[in-house]
Amino acid sequence: MRMTRRPWRRLAAIGSWQLWSLPRWLLGYVLAIDTAALAAIAVAASVTTITGHDLALFGLLLVCTALAVELTRRAGEQGGHIRDVQAVWALPAAILLPPLYVLLIPMVRLTLLQLRVRHAPAHRRAFSAASVGLCYGAVSVTFHSLSGLVPQASAGTLARASVWTLLVLISALVYWVLNKAMIMTAIKGSDPAADIRSEILSRERLYNDVAEISIALLVTYGVASNPLMALVALPVVTLLQRSLRHVQLITESRADSKTGLLNAATWEHEATAEVIRAVRTRSPLAIAILDLDKFKVINDTYGHLVGDQVLKEIANTLNAMLRDYDLAGRFGGEEFSLLLPQTRAVDAFRIAERVRADIADLSIIAPGATGGERVHVTVSIGVAALDSGSRRELSELLAAADAALYRAKAGGRDQVQMISTTRGLSAVSGPDEGAARGGRSDAPSVFRRAQNSLPPPDQSGPGRLAPVCLPLAAAPLRQIRQ
Repeated sequence: MRMTRRPWRRLAAIGSWQLWSLPRWLLGYVLAIDTAALAAIAVAASVTTITGHDLALFGLLLVCTALAVELTRRAGEQGGHIRDVQAVWALPAAILLPPLYVLLIPMVRLTLLQLRVRHAPAHRRAFSAASVGLCYGAVSVTFHSLSGLVPQASAGTLARASVWTLLVLISALVYWVLNKAMIMTAIKGSDPAADIRSEILSRERLYNDVAEISIALLVTYGVASNPLMALVALPVVTLLQRSLRHVQLITESRADSKTGLLNAATWEHEATAEVIRAVRTRSPLAIAILDLDKFKVINDTYGHLVGDQVLKEIANTLNAMLRDYDLAGRFGGEEFSLLLPQTRAVDAFRIAERVRADIADLSIIAPGATGGERVHVTVSIGVAALDSGSRRELSELLAAADAALYRAKAGGRDQVQMISTTRGLSAVSGPDEGAARGGRSDAPSVFRRAQNSLPPPDQSGPGRLAPVCLPLAAAPLRQIRQ
């Protein structure tokens, strides 16, 4: 009976794979890439003649790949879109060996990463191995198809080496284009809201790609002249890998791990520089503080996982609405901060109101026995504006925004309050604009440490902040950002 039950248990385990939870078209895409890789291996194996020289070089490159994985194992492997240079050992195989070998190298490398570094979902490893293998298979086919253009030895060593290097570079660019296309398709399929530009095509990413291609080209040239040069190149490749990890660690140290926004220290450091620049150039600037209304109730009612999802959705909303040079940060808990350079008071108020409205319209479903329940999320926002030619410090702007946020909480939540630190202006907006709905204020903001740097917002007189409402226009948000 045990022998007969085991196959059924294995079939049941296959049915529970995370692979089947992918969107239907993405599932088809992943399976198509995996199938294409297996078919390519079968075709390449049927037309490849195994020689001792090829096996020896293949074994040497596999040893270098395994050593590169082991030498960087302590640093671990970051989640998300992974950057490494261990694939440089595949380019020599693509150029110097038949296509079969380069189709197999990514499978070995990613298996080592799975076993020795970090356990990732098996379907992701399989897709990565298949896609990388197909890309390098295309590199091999491209180079061997163009190899007839390499001049004969009688044409001169320099001419021959130059054409050979150019063909290798062209083949490497074929890999880069195909690999980026496959990655972008997979990322967009799993997360349509993903920012491809920052994930793959940012300046730092492109610089790393150039460095990787350059190292791979040098390794290929060295191995072509003397296979033992692969062992000499191993420390250099390992050092480059560690430098990439260093850049990743610096990037991650700037971001909040839960939302991806700037963390408190980074936001405050960069916001201070922006305020100093605005004062020096006599430019307008605004700061907004967002606080979720009754977030503890959401956590207590639906659980912390739903609460985390709420924070991520708010971060996505902010990223979608703000300009590239705006700063959005999370200061822990349910409090967020925005810095809007080159933004007048009235425009900052409109942006904050659009943010409030978009967050109120978020559709977040909490799982439940009845099929799920929509979680209604609202925020209160306090805005402080620095007018052109004014001289204020970040702490003063934070204090003014904090005072405006306190008013929004005390006024019934789910609204925007604004204070201009120089013109004595304030404004309020929300679902019931101008109506005080009552309600007890939430816990004090983390920014209240600086509130004594400005006079109380409800006093008038010289240098005080008088409650004068700003006129609001129904201009589209994209016009405001221009």
